[in-house]
Amino acid sequence: MPSKVSALDMPDVPMGQLPEHLQMQRTRVVCKADAPIYTEGIQYSGAYASMGIDTSMGINNFCKNFKVEVVRLTKDEIEFDMIGIDASLANAFRRILIAEVPTIAIEKVFVVNNTSVIADEVLSHRLGLIPLDADPRLFEYLSENDIPNERNTIVYKLDVSCKKGSPRVTVKSDQLKWLPNGSELLMSSHENSAKAKNFTSFSCSQESLPEFSRKPLGVKYDDIILAKLGPGQAIELEAHAVKGIGKVHAKWSPVATTWYRMLPEVVLLKEVKGTDAEKLVKKCPVNVFDIEDLGNGDKKAVVSKPRACTLCRECIRGVNEELVELRRVKDHFIFTIESTGGYPPEELFVEAVKVLEEKCDRVISELS
Repeated sequence: MPSKVSALDMPDVPMGQLPEHLQMQRTRVVCKADAPIYTEGIQYSGAYASMGIDTSMGINNFCKNFKVEVVRLTKDEIEFDMIGIDASLANAFRRILIAEVPTIAIEKVFVVNNTSVIADEVLSHRLGLIPLDADPRLFEYLSENDIPNERNTIVYKLDVSCKKGSPRVTVKSDQLKWLPNGSELLMSSHENSAKAKNFTSFSCSQESLPEFSRKPLGVKYDDIILAKLGPGQAIELEAHAVKGIGKVHAKWSPVATTWYRMLPEVVLLKEVKGTDAEKLVKKCPVNVFDIEDLGNGDKKAVVSKPRACTLCRECIRGVNEELVELRRVKDHFIFTIESTGGYPPEELFVEAVKVLEEKCDRVISELS
């Protein structure tokens, strides 16, 4: 029968500090060869109260522990560490980034002429997925009862043809031209009719507005292939872009993708020397381990790049399970965001925080 262990049998630990094995269970996920252990997240706030440890989700504890550290920033991608939060909050930011941060995308396509091999609806779908170089924060949403105007709609025109006897023409996204004065098409088929109106109602040119005058409202990437025209074929259309969110349609998602993972922690439980060290280094496909020369022909394995660990578990299979331990830090997340172009990548996370703040305000107002 297993013996009972009382609090009196535990080694002396100062108040406000947990024993090593309990600290491991609270802050780490240990990845064994078959399955991870200590995977529980948030614990009961009084679980370690007798030891002077407060695990409650108070605002003071959050402000004290939460940190954001940027690791890598490029034109289209950002990688940063979020420290001091639970996985549920990290996942909330991920879901908001994918589905609730608004962008601008083409919603309506008015086809005047399309004699290419691509059907109208397929061409319209491809146009809707083109990332536009327009800041959605400068625009308003267009509801069913609103009239398209300079504050809620961007109009683009595509007019390309391939003359007979000419080589094939490749239609690319840079041939979409911005119409700052709005639609040029008439809703009535009788162009001379006094009642004929455009599909938009712009009170002024978007070029005259200070927020849009700094740069033209073009496309983010100029080399996206839309269609290929043979001799005698042509495409003429107008595309109207509006503001929306990703949970309505994926074309409004501001990210190509966004993901997070817990910070890897690779620990050598014993010194690994000689040929065993070389075998361990060769086992890892992402070069987490390296060889350190001790002199006199001796060498040992060291952990050089723990952050690169992908949890393939090759290093702990077989005899190495007693030598290496793979861990994940529960409150430290490596977060990566790939922008599609509507926002700079460093601004996307800030917009997600604003959306979450609005959600919290709504919940508080409902409760009060």
